[in-house]
Amino acid sequence: MKDTRKRKTKKGDFGYFSSEKKRRFLITVGLFSLPLLIFFVAWYVNGTRMTVWTVLTVVGCLPGCKSMVSLIMILMRHPMDEKLYKEIRKHAGDLVMAYEMYMTFYEKSGYLDAVAVCGNTVVGYTSDPKADTAYLAEQSQKIIRKNGYKADVKILKDLKPYLERLDSMNEHKESLRSGIKFTPDERYPDLSREELIKHTILAICL
Repeated sequence: MKDTRKRKTKKGDFGYFSSEKKRRFLITVGLFSLPLLIFFVAWYVNGTRMTVWTVLTVVGCLPGCKSMVSLIMILMRHPMDEKLYKEIRKHAGDLVMAYEMYMTFYEKSGYLDAVAVCGNTVVGYTSDPKADTAYLAEQSQKIIRKNGYKADVKILKDLKPYLERLDSMNEHKESLRSGIKFTPDERYPDLSREELIKHTILAICL
């Protein structure tokens, strides 16, 4: 029997921002609901707010406040344009891809629509004209190499050269992957080397 269950949208999937906004909203509402319910019930029963329950409510709202910050951060992000996603998918072939990423570093942050990984080559694309592609590429490369994977990162702002680069990576994928030694990560035994590089990139994203 065919499994008709809808696959959960994960970080790196197209539609992640829209899905994550809903998820974080529900979590935030849930975290605030219980302490506020306790507060109003205690107020009604005791006829005053000046009780220990008010203190417990304030403490109980701290996780909700943290979740609220996370929600605001994701609400500020715009989902990837569906037409752009479909255009990139036409050229992605069977490359390891990630979509809708907001990279966060100490000094700067930036949005990437897509990233492709093949061998030691990592190529990203951003539709944000204000993105500092050189900085994002440099910091990403440092983190990838710090995690033990030799890779060269390039981020492009122009779509046509990016699509051409995807075509080239697909055409030469065997040579790009040739001679690369890989020891599976015990923490993620089912992930390939390229999937682990993708995982490393996603770890620095919102």
